Amino acid sequence: MDVLSEVLKIVRLEGALFFNAELSAPWCLSEPQSKDIAPRLSPGAGHLILYHFLTEGRAYARLPDGRREELTAGDSVIFPHGDAHLLGNGSQEPVDAMQTFAKNLTQGLKLAQYGGGGEISRFVCGFMVCEPRLSEVFLAGLPKMLKVHVANEPSGAWLQNSILFSVGEANGSNAGSGLVLARLSEVLFVETLRRYISALPPGQIGWLAGARDPIIGQALALLHKEPAHPWTISNLARRIGLSRTRLAERFREFLGESPMAYLAQWRLKLGAEILQSTEDSVAEVAAAVGYGSAAAFNRAFKREFDCPPAQFRRKRKTPPAQHSQESRRHF
Repeated sequence: MDVLSEVLKIVRLEGALFFNAELSAPWCLSEPQSKDIAPRLSPGAGHLILYHFLTEGRAYARLPDGRREELTAGDSVIFPHGDAHLLGNGSQEPVDAMQTFAKNLTQGLKLAQYGGGGEISRFVCGFMVCEPRLSEVFLAGLPKMLKVHVANEPSGAWLQNSILFSVGEANGSNAGSGLVLARLSEVLFVETLRRYISALPPGQIGWLAGARDPIIGQALALLHKEPAHPWTISNLARRIGLSRTRLAERFREFLGESPMAYLAQWRLKLGAEILQSTEDSVAEVAAAVGYGSAAAFNRAFKREFDCPPAQFRRKRKTPPAQHSQESRRHF
């Protein structure tokens, strides 16, 4: 059972490719934080994860703190937390990417060209939209910038060729090309995550390392697949084929808490997402996430979010201006 797949089913990632560029050295682009780009790319997005896939040539990616990654064709570089960054090749003052390519963002994947006329670098850029509360289980373990060479295996070569072909099709505005590109964008992101997890060094701890571990990965997958099941440490250990003591110790070693404490947090995150995205009653939400009664769910939810579920739902559905006025009246 694949825990990453189980989590991503719930998080409901939505991907898109939005930029197709041919850049000639020297060039340097300054990319703002994803929260500043989101209104242009995906209004209302909870969290935007940006990534760039270098299909030809070479380049570098650099964070404001100076950390730098050299990129070669086939590399995918992701900014999981939406940090501002630079992309470039050669010595050049950075230009604002959103201003420089403002018109290109309304032209689909029509090829954009820029630079000093030297060595060519070709990028396809995309983003993933996800619900921040649910996605933090795996995002929290990721660095500000991660690079993975996607095209060094047959599956990666297929993915790269499929993206390049579909980008060409999108330029021709062929029917259905947008849907194909959205799916390829999601596959590229998941493939990058998978390879990053598999390359973690021995002895690593945290959620991502736990997902890779045969025992903890199985436990996490069960908890995420069946969050409403009446789990106990005993029946979870029995399903995995391990003693209660050993499971609890190993789980705490990787995640710093017990399986039941982890499950309690996940159930509340799920409950909050259901409250925001559906009209289900509080009792229905409580049952959906494994609480025996609405009262028990109310108590646990209030401890976590400082307000009961019904109030939480009202706040999230209040338009920003009205919510601001309400906040001033209460504080």
